[in-house]
Amino acid sequence: MVLRIAAVAALYYAGARIGLLQELVRGQVTPLWPPTGIALACLLLLGPAAWPGIALGALAVNAPIGPSPLGVVGIAAGNTLAPLCAFLLLQRADFRISLDRLRDALALVFLGALLGMLISATIGTAVLVLAGALPSDAFWPAWSVWWTGDAMGVLVITPLLLALRGVRMPREVRPYRWLEAAVLLVGTAAVTLVATRSVAALLFLVFPFLIWAALRFQLAGAAPCSFIVSVLAIKATAEDVGPFSGNSLLTQMVTLQAFNGTTALTALLLSAIIAERNNTRRQIERVCTELAEVVVRLAPGENFGNWPSRRHDEEPPDGRG
Repeated sequence: MVLRIAAVAALYYAGARIGLLQELVRGQVTPLWPPTGIALACLLLLGPAAWPGIALGALAVNAPIGPSPLGVVGIAAGNTLAPLCAFLLLQRADFRISLDRLRDALALVFLGALLGMLISATIGTAVLVLAGALPSDAFWPAWSVWWTGDAMGVLVITPLLLALRGVRMPREVRPYRWLEAAVLLVGTAAVTLVATRSVAALLFLVFPFLIWAALRFQLAGAAPCSFIVSVLAIKATAEDVGPFSGNSLLTQMVTLQAFNGTTALTALLLSAIIAERNNTRRQIERVCTELAEVVVRLAPGENFGNWPSRRHDEEPPDGRG
């Protein structure tokens, strides 16, 4: 258990250091905060006993950049409570980590990301204002960046980790499927680079690749493609290039988060719908196979001695003895 807690703390800290490379507000508020996605994925996979690792990781990240020791504790508490509450909400919703049902995707979006991350954004921003690190009139702009960054961490990172957890080396896969997967990933990256660094409005070009990924590979393809799109879009915003350049911070954030949110929702919801459809088709095929076996058993000349119900054959036609 100690090793698991240490591993969770290390993963949280590593994700935070990567996320802080793209900070936009006061050196610690970013448009994509990977630790929230890592924390929720750890809770879903390891259970609520993983929360001490999240708390330790949050303390280690915020200690050098926090406004004060008490403020560091407050921010770390919010960063721990948010994924823990999101996990409990998902449990109440009968969430399945396979994300192969539409209800699972909707639960992750609305309960895990949008609702659960209100806690960390509210506590964290309030701590910064109370500590004097932010002026009071900057509460809502900072809160919006914090909340959307945490929510995007859940929408982008958690499905990616859950997809990686379920990856198995497939057997008897035709070579063209490997080629298709490679072309999909490379094509997504190339088109996103062009779309996010061109002055023309070309962001819509990424959606055919997300749809392709969801239709052909479900979560295993949609999650990595959504991750690639979001990371490259955030990088372009931080460098002030492409369609995100020349605007105020608020306008950049609205454009970026609307784009990232739309791409994540498209990939996640469509992959869940396709997976649910495929599961339903397999169930129908299994039932049809069972019915075919029953028909074979009922073929002429078959011995019906073991058939479960013989009541109608034993009773007289008129029902009298």
